[in-house]
Amino acid sequence: MCLGIPGQLVEMVDGNDQLARVEVSGVTRVVNVGLLEDEALGAGDWVLIHVGFALAKIDEEEAELALASLQLMGRAYGDELEAFWASRIARAGS
Repeated sequence: MCLGIPGQLVEMVDGNDQLARVEVSGVTRVVNVGLLEDEALGAGDWVLIHVGFALAKIDEEEAELALASLQLMGRAYGDELEAFWASRIARAGS
């Protein structure tokens, strides 16, 4: 099962407007925000993430509801968090 999980944007990655550092359940990862190029994104914004890509900008209330719903799903949520924690997005040439 594939899920989207909410994460809070910490900062944009210097020199690359398509990458952002996002915190999910206490872990920070770099995700691709290129699909949201028409959205104004900044620190504190919430995004819905799947497989290292931010798919949608959401508000804090939506993020809280999604997290609560995901926690009720048990193992599927745990699997998605493990996939997020294991993901790495690298800059070209890295």
